[in-house]
Amino acid sequence: MLRAFYSSATGMRAQELMLDVTANNIANVNTNGFKRSNIDFADLLYATHRQAGSETATGLASPIGLQVGSGVRAVGTTKNFTVGSIKQTGRPLDVAIEGDGFFKLSVNGETYYTRDGAFHLDANGTLVTGDGAIVDGSVNVPDNVSPNNLSIGENGAVSAVINGAKTDLGTINVVRFRNPAGLSSEGGNRYRLTPASGAELTGVAGSSGFGALRGGMLEQSNVEVVTELVSLITAQRAYEVNSRAIRAGDEMLSNTNDIVR
Repeated sequence: MLRAFYSSATGMRAQELMLDVTANNIANVNTNGFKRSNIDFADLLYATHRQAGSETATGLASPIGLQVGSGVRAVGTTKNFTVGSIKQTGRPLDVAIEGDGFFKLSVNGETYYTRDGAFHLDANGTLVTGDGAIVDGSVNVPDNVSPNNLSIGENGAVSAVINGAKTDLGTINVVRFRNPAGLSSEGGNRYRLTPASGAELTGVAGSSGFGALRGGMLEQSNVEVVTELVSLITAQRAYEVNSRAIRAGDEMLSNTNDIVR
């Protein structure tokens, strides 16, 4: 049986995965703080018919070998954590991280991380995300303070003017990782720590290695639609060419059968 059948089949499966990843990127083009994914591929094992440097029939060393590959496999997906465009919303509880860092969240005792800074206040005056996850920090807003009177500094300090005096209400904490691409995507704009990401590194927003916070702004998705469309076309054409290779192999086998007849 022709090796091309199996090699082309792996190529078609690889392009299906590329299409899935690209489609997810495009679907989240308007998701706050979303980071696009790239899929990485690697070639499979090779069948070595002649090793480079082996002796030929004339007694000389062959400068090249003869190897035939067996296809491709997906190695993994890599998150691209470049900062998306910062959009001004004018809403005091919207916060964008301009640079490296994540907001730390608590959900039923579980710890998560996010780049989505669209925050709200719950019934207790605690800072939470849109789906109720508690934002890590010591922020608690009194009943007599309107959310519209809040301000968030570059270092994460939350304050408000109460009785004519500026009052600190807490600080929004920011963490970062040595390998953010190693974080596990959990959906809902959340990530979870893994051994590959390393332990969280804590610090003050705006200090060395940590991005500054921008109140009244939100980070947009870093998906570039034009780039994703090019990836779609590339995946489609590669899938088509792989299917043609299978068809060509089938025709070759058919011709061989005709010779036998």
